[in-house]
Amino acid sequence: MSNSTSPSKIPEKSTSSSEPQPSFIKLAMRNMVRKGGKSLQHFFLTTVGLLAVLVGLAYLTH
Repeated sequence: MSNSTSPSKIPEKSTSSSEPQPSFIKLAMRNMVRKGGKSLQHFFLTTVGLLAVLVGLAYLTH
């Protein structure tokens, strides 16, 4: 299946524009600032989940 709108596809740089495309890091940071609370909520949920997995593994292997 070839889907041209696949999110994993890297956008091609256009040579016709005079200003370069922003890097993926800049786009991610801009998106994080725009979404604000939702990004922080996901970050903290991920942190808590990772800590729970690590503590759980430490408990099971103790």
